[in-house]
Amino acid sequence: MYVNRLITERLNSLIGTFPVVVISGARQVGKSTLIQNAFPEGTDYVVFDPVTDIENARQDPDLFLDNHPSRPLLLDEIQYVPELVAALKRRIDRNRFPGQFILTGSRQWQVMKSMAESLAGRAVFLDLEGFCIAESVDSAGMGGWLGAWLENPLDFAGMDHEVFETGRTLFEMLWRGWLPQAVLMPLESIADFHESYLRTYVERDVRLLGDVFDWQSFGRFVRLASALTGQEVNYSQLGRDIGVSPQTSRRWLDILIATFQWFEVPAYSGNTVKRISSKPKGYFADSGFACSLQHVSSPGALGGHPMLGALFETCVAAEIRKLSAGISPKPAIWHWRSRGGAEVDLVLERDNRFFPVEIKVKTRLSRHDTKGISAFRKTYPDLNIAPGLVLAPTERMLKISDQDYAMPWNVSVSGTV
Repeated sequence: MYVNRLITERLNSLIGTFPVVVISGARQVGKSTLIQNAFPEGTDYVVFDPVTDIENARQDPDLFLDNHPSRPLLLDEIQYVPELVAALKRRIDRNRFPGQFILTGSRQWQVMKSMAESLAGRAVFLDLEGFCIAESVDSAGMGGWLGAWLENPLDFAGMDHEVFETGRTLFEMLWRGWLPQAVLMPLESIADFHESYLRTYVERDVRLLGDVFDWQSFGRFVRLASALTGQEVNYSQLGRDIGVSPQTSRRWLDILIATFQWFEVPAYSGNTVKRISSKPKGYFADSGFACSLQHVSSPGALGGHPMLGALFETCVAAEIRKLSAGISPKPAIWHWRSRGGAEVDLVLERDNRFFPVEIKVKTRLSRHDTKGISAFRKTYPDLNIAPGLVLAPTERMLKISDQDYAMPWNVSVSGTV
């Protein structure tokens, strides 16, 4: 069963403008499925392999392209054939018409570095992640709430709102995670799926990077990173806890980022120098994979679990990233923490306006839950700060302070004022 993806409309638009579109993302987020369903049946499609030189593409990339003259040409797992990039560049420079090549890749370090350097000005890049909540119920056509909130928060707040009906509890959604297979398969298969995913990830993706020599320590590092999701990144702590240097922990965390298993949100400061030097906040990319790494045995085991708040924040932060992928240009995403300890989970920035967002795993919300947002306003009185938003598993949107609103994290569509 094919599930329409939120970025499909943007993909189609970019194909009409750029000679090359590169779609990158983690293993099993649906890159191949997306491109196979976004184009008419019969479109020329080649998937590459880390071992076999498919159609001699590595040995003679120009001959390979000569044998695939139709456009667009879909090239899946392009990171396994870096030799092809220069040949693509030569073809494009001879004729820059849009929509020539659609490329996918699972490892950011090769796809982004090689493509960005060699195809500068010729290619545009799209990141595909696991399902957002709309995609999980095959309702991507509804779009998301984020664009409407950024456009006009007060108008959005005055609308009627509904939530997505998934038929699943919050705990189950967090435990399943958002990889397409995990969303669609029976609950009893989820644990085996995530164990297989970890083994495949470490044994195939990471080994191909060739930058890890102590696999046992790296496996412990991945589990430790999942335990620290939603926290400021401390490389010294990460290394100390498993007996490696801060430099090694930084390098290993870069591997998690490069393979799309971890993302970081930089710190906001009105001082640019402090903004650059402050600690980022780190998130595991998928809450279900994090649950598996933390040996959470079932959805019910999340009740009262010490990581519940962090896992919910991880899920919502990832949801906002996914919704941002359908917006052009994307908002900048920061986190904020004062020296006194006040903090705001996420601060979105667009057109020099700032949108503070708190994430709470509770159903009853009050003014007290906006204290971090209030501290942010007091710290930066000259900033253009929009109404604040507290995302939570609550039933409806309501105003909880003079300037701030609580909203269900799974809002689907909005009606009229």
